[in-house]
Amino acid sequence: MKLLFAGTPEVAVPSLQALADDDAFEIVAVLTRPDAPQGRGRRLVPSPVKRAALELGIPVLDGNPSDPAFVSELRSTGAEIAAVVAYGRILRQAALDAMPLGWYNLHFSLLPQWRGAAPVQRAIWAGDRLSGATVFRITKGLDDGPVIAQSTVEIGRHETAGSLLGRLSMDGSHLLSMAIKAVASGKARPEPQQQGVFEKAEKIGVDDAHIDFRAPAYAVERQIRACTPEPGAWAHLHQDRGNDKPLLMHVLDAREARYLPDEQPQELKDVVLSPGELLTSKRHVWVGTLTVPLELREVKLQGRKAMDASAWARGAHLSDSAFLD
Repeated sequence: MKLLFAGTPEVAVPSLQALADDDAFEIVAVLTRPDAPQGRGRRLVPSPVKRAALELGIPVLDGNPSDPAFVSELRSTGAEIAAVVAYGRILRQAALDAMPLGWYNLHFSLLPQWRGAAPVQRAIWAGDRLSGATVFRITKGLDDGPVIAQSTVEIGRHETAGSLLGRLSMDGSHLLSMAIKAVASGKARPEPQQQGVFEKAEKIGVDDAHIDFRAPAYAVERQIRACTPEPGAWAHLHQDRGNDKPLLMHVLDAREARYLPDEQPQELKDVVLSPGELLTSKRHVWVGTLTVPLELREVKLQGRKAMDASAWARGAHLSDSAFLD
């Protein structure tokens, strides 16, 4: 079967590879976003999907779906069906109609929950225990087409968005291949999505990733996990209350500091940290929240490499009044 694959970021590459390795498909073209400027020199860089497609020897399309010639370009590929993973552009009805058997999207949530741009991040931030992948037929609405296949995974207690997305991209690649074959063979049984009010997965921006230590520790930990690695949870480090030039710090790993009575570090006994207040020892760095302290485990200051938080603190020579906000 002749297939068109549409995708852009790294999480789409496992699906492209899985479909390319499956003898049931002939990938006639890959649709991706145009090369984008990156770095200080703003050099044009191809998307991860484009790089993978070129390595596989598959023709690449990067036309604008709003261009009148776009639909003709799609039809010229001869593709009968399209598989989509994080393509990142809206497809108009004329483009959807260009595939005789339709377009099928791999979405990283248990639809209808978390429709939108950041389903994995939002699931972690909300404290969900389960996530998963869904293959559905693309229709006019946002992620609301009939479901072809779905799989479920548990979210790890300290799992970040990057880790969970990596797992789902691998699991989902097999789910997508299975679903496309079911459609092609006429064995698929599309199920309409459940109706009701469900949370939307709005995109998470840099401002959203600004850590609010006035929240309970469990909520701060979820925010950090949801924003890691992108856009990166961050705060301003004030090394001294008299210093008016705070440093930008990213927190890559942090854990709620709940201990059994006989396990609590001596430094924390009879200590109450206000939100954002720092306390360090040779092996630990804690920061105050609305509830219990949060232990910082890995941090990255602007322009420096990521490092163990306690090692950073030993070399930073922080004052007793150092804090994060």
